[in-house]
Amino acid sequence: MHILVVGGGGREHTIIKKLKENIEVEKIYALPGNGGIAADAECVPVKATDIDGIVAFAREKRVDFAVVAPDDPLVLGCVDRLEDELGIPCFGPRKNAAIIEGSKVFSKWLMHKYGIPTAASETFDDPDKAIAYLEKQDYPAVIKADGLALGKGVVIAQTFEEAKLAVKEMMCDKVFGESGSRVLVEEFMTGPEVSVLAFMDGKTVVPMVSAMDHKRARDNDEGLNTGGMGTIAPNPYYTEEVAKECMEKIFLPTMHAMNAEGRTFKGCLFFGLMITPKGPRVIEYNCRFGDPETQVVLPLLKSDLFTIMQAVSQQKLADVKVKFRDGAACCVVLASDGYPKKYASGFEMTLPELGCDEHLFVAGAKLEGGKLLTAGGRVIGAVATADTLEGAIKHAYEVAEKVKFENKYCRKDIGARALAAK
Repeated sequence: MHILVVGGGGREHTIIKKLKENIEVEKIYALPGNGGIAADAECVPVKATDIDGIVAFAREKRVDFAVVAPDDPLVLGCVDRLEDELGIPCFGPRKNAAIIEGSKVFSKWLMHKYGIPTAASETFDDPDKAIAYLEKQDYPAVIKADGLALGKGVVIAQTFEEAKLAVKEMMCDKVFGESGSRVLVEEFMTGPEVSVLAFMDGKTVVPMVSAMDHKRARDNDEGLNTGGMGTIAPNPYYTEEVAKECMEKIFLPTMHAMNAEGRTFKGCLFFGLMITPKGPRVIEYNCRFGDPETQVVLPLLKSDLFTIMQAVSQQKLADVKVKFRDGAACCVVLASDGYPKKYASGFEMTLPELGCDEHLFVAGAKLEGGKLLTAGGRVIGAVATADTLEGAIKHAYEVAEKVKFENKYCRKDIGARALAAK
């Protein structure tokens, strides 16, 4: 089997390494991939948003299966083009289902229509009306840009002035382009957050191991929001009781709601949840594997990923056993100091030999003259699995310490909150 994987970050590196475990997989192309992924797949300099380029390459190479991992190409209809024009089976939702992430206004409308628990909200396409509404609200309040914004289109405003500025930047200054043409204003919910990735084929939902992300750049959840500075799995707040309630009130109802709207979802649906005093609520949906949640979830997967992905594309997920190993995993993201703002890159990286239960998933690197150089804010994820969460965290930091590059930075408290909750 020759497989095409669209994307070029740590999430895609994790997926590719897992796909390689299947003996049927002979060749993997990564479009565009990165310098670290090049050790596990043939990287092709085609951007993930270049749908014409992806289709042309897939046609030329006659690939047998495609995994479209990032949100942008999914929302742009990459799966539709590959399936409809070339007949290539894909893992990932079609454009009309990817809207569940592509439009926060749509996803909120869906939840309200079908009684899926979430925060109360109002939608605005006029900045003056949004500001007038915010003047009467209690604070904190949440303002969200409707469309994709590289994970940065959400502001938790502590005061009316902060809320007003957020609306102005999104709707008037267009800091997120057309993604901010409409905004959602939501009530502020409290409680621990949980990330749950789920395989879904329109008939069956199979949740994966739960995870806890660490979004802030600095220790103790201080500093700016980032794409994620580390993760652990499983999340101690996601108890069997909570999982049962989520399946009954959130996961299955979401699948049925999408079917009822003629938007059958096939792929990985990410549920961003908050365990509020009134029970679990949906914060957001993502139409793909999370990053860096994937880096701790897939190393715990005992079943064959390619077999599962094929089953999802054929709507035969119910026929496949999806099993995860006991124990825990931790991912420590090694970043360029200064991320998510200004940072230097282009530094040579030295990677250690890996032992059992150790992984390095490269997010931002390039190959030049046979050397692996840093080429991004988030550079690499140091991951370890163990029988206990304590063991996984300790082991992951040992792996992180062995990775060498100038201006390396990481949080020192990944998993601390989870340990305190146990």
